[in-house]
Amino acid sequence: MGLKYFKIMEEIKLQLVNGSLIAGSKLPSVRQLSEHFSCSKNTVIKAYTELEKEHLIYSVPKSGYYVVNELPNATKEKEAIDFLSAGPDKRVMPYIEFQHCINQAIEQYKEELFTYSDQQGFYSLRVQLVKYLQNLQVFTQPERVVVVSGSQQALNLLVSMPFPNGKNNILIEQPTYFGFIESVTLHQATTFGIELSMEGIDLDRLEYIFRNNDIKFFYIIPRFHNPLGHCYTNSEKKKIVELAKKYDVYIVEDDLLGDLDPNAKSDSLFSFDPSGRVIYIKSFSKVFLPGLRIAAVVLPTIMINNFLRYKFSSDFNSSALSQGALEIYLKSGMFNSHLKRIKEVYLTKMQILQEACELFLPANTHFSKPTSGFYLSISLPENVTAKQAVHMLNEQHIYVDDASRMFLPEYKKENLLRLSISQVNESHIKLGVEQLAYCISLIDRRKKSITPNRFLIFCRVHL
Repeated sequence: MGLKYFKIMEEIKLQLVNGSLIAGSKLPSVRQLSEHFSCSKNTVIKAYTELEKEHLIYSVPKSGYYVVNELPNATKEKEAIDFLSAGPDKRVMPYIEFQHCINQAIEQYKEELFTYSDQQGFYSLRVQLVKYLQNLQVFTQPERVVVVSGSQQALNLLVSMPFPNGKNNILIEQPTYFGFIESVTLHQATTFGIELSMEGIDLDRLEYIFRNNDIKFFYIIPRFHNPLGHCYTNSEKKKIVELAKKYDVYIVEDDLLGDLDPNAKSDSLFSFDPSGRVIYIKSFSKVFLPGLRIAAVVLPTIMINNFLRYKFSSDFNSSALSQGALEIYLKSGMFNSHLKRIKEVYLTKMQILQEACELFLPANTHFSKPTSGFYLSISLPENVTAKQAVHMLNEQHIYVDDASRMFLPEYKKENLLRLSISQVNESHIKLGVEQLAYCISLIDRRKKSITPNRFLIFCRVHL
């Protein structure tokens, strides 16, 4: 079945937008569409079923499928090509299913909603989280799991609190997640960097830093790194954990996109030292609903009480309604079905993005080649800054991210772009990269005969 049913859905939605289909219109039969798209009847039925779930069409037994209502005109939205947003794809979010879970949670946890709940998180939710984490090669107990209000809260608390090793300094990959750089900056924590590329980090350099710089913990994104998309091999992860043990350094593993890993043999850092050297963080904001504001942290037993003290000073406890709804969603098995669906979506988008980069980007640029995830980064020619490219593209409603904010000052690079595939429309990816490539070439050449006006004309024609 693949993702062909998505294409059928998009085609029908397009006709709703442009007015070709109006409220009450009868849709083509399953047989007609299967012939038109050269696919099985089951694929068409799947597309129609998904459109029914979105309340766009309805079925009449022995008659066929009909339009409930036309979509509002989305011309302005269609003009934007969004490689900037990093939340989950809104078109594959399980709003209806999760609404059902929220309603159940209100009924099931009505007393807890009006009181302060367990500071560590609902025990019943932590039981479900432990089962879910096993799929990510994280094997632990509910007593070691703390529910937090998003991974950013966990990271901020870990930066501010003392660690059992009595050390003070923090090590981060360069580049890395901007939110973590903000936390260490605001807390004025002494922070060291280690350069990361798609080939990984220098493990000898890592050992040197661990040995000589009083490192409290190493913050690392081991799978589908933000912004590079890099993944460590299992042997690299094992070596990093061994070095952390040797020099009494903790590891904070931010596994925000681990669910998307197509490699079933890829392990978490946590799996190489489940006793407590690795602190594991799993957010639900990237693969599920950012507004849920729920993440899970697996802590060594020795750190739990202190962590809870710091969390208490931050927000007492995380949302009871969000916890209850997530518990029901996990327990029902709906979350696993959702993950299976979005893994296909993001894998397909990433493949399309890389094919477009290979086809259109100038020879003097370089781009990372992640196997999946949200992020791909582009290194621009030396005389082209990310800021210039972002500004020129913004004028054409093409949005990309300047990754300079993802570096510590001493490591800063001004020519790195981050592209996120999470919310960009699949059909816009190729055109967006083509525009980006033209923009890079235009800035790079800087010839009087090639003016910005020609770029604007090019964009208007192609958009």
